[in-house]
Amino acid sequence: MIDLDIADDVAHVTLNAPNRLNALGPDDLRALAAAYEEAAHAGVRALVLRGEGRAFCAGRDISAVDPATDDVSGYLNGLVTPLLHRIAEFPAPTFAAAHGACLGVGLGLLIATDVVYVAEDAKVGSPFAALGATLDSGGHWLLVSRLGPHRALDLIYSGRLISGAEAVAGGLFSRALPAGEVRPAVEAAAATAANGATQAYLASKRIVAGLRDGSLDLWGSVAAENAAQAQLRDTEDYREGFAAFQGKREPRFRGR
Repeated sequence: MIDLDIADDVAHVTLNAPNRLNALGPDDLRALAAAYEEAAHAGVRALVLRGEGRAFCAGRDISAVDPATDDVSGYLNGLVTPLLHRIAEFPAPTFAAAHGACLGVGLGLLIATDVVYVAEDAKVGSPFAALGATLDSGGHWLLVSRLGPHRALDLIYSGRLISGAEAVAGGLFSRALPAGEVRPAVEAAAATAANGATQAYLASKRIVAGLRDGSLDLWGSVAAENAAQAQLRDTEDYREGFAAFQGKREPRFRGR
């Protein structure tokens, strides 16, 4: 089950199947994509993703999957990858609060999210070797780009899960906090972003995506920054930010 609540320009998306550690089947992925689409159409200025119960997301729900007839391509190419694109391209800052198991497609959801706070004792890694399967949902990119190929393959071959604290120390995510502090911290960060200069955030989001994907190098990013700044000059928030600075007051951004 996927829940969506919108309040104060912030969308709250909750994976709500705690009895199966929020493992995701095809219908769950479709519902999650629909929640992001609805939030985007509502014009929210920030989004928070979290999981109910003991885990953020234990990955794919394979409880009723028959390997002999498993439509792997339909699940991954047809459902997971389009969802990850939708999350990564969401037209506002996105935040995730992660605890417990963060595995498989659950790890992919975090990879596609802008800012990720994890519980210090969360569990992250690749348990796929025990299934005769391989890491998916962008997990190889995350581990290799942050940990290097040797440590990535060590985790993949061994199936060892690292803690949230280890993951943040290795550069995988934004911040590690005691489990009880993760959700309040994420909600506070999202509330702050929802009152910020949304178009400026989105400009940085696009530039960071280009650097991540290799379409921008140093000078390409400088050119993108220059172009973005010129475009932002014509926004209400740019004018408000300058007026507030010059008037020695707090800015009142409207996200446009």
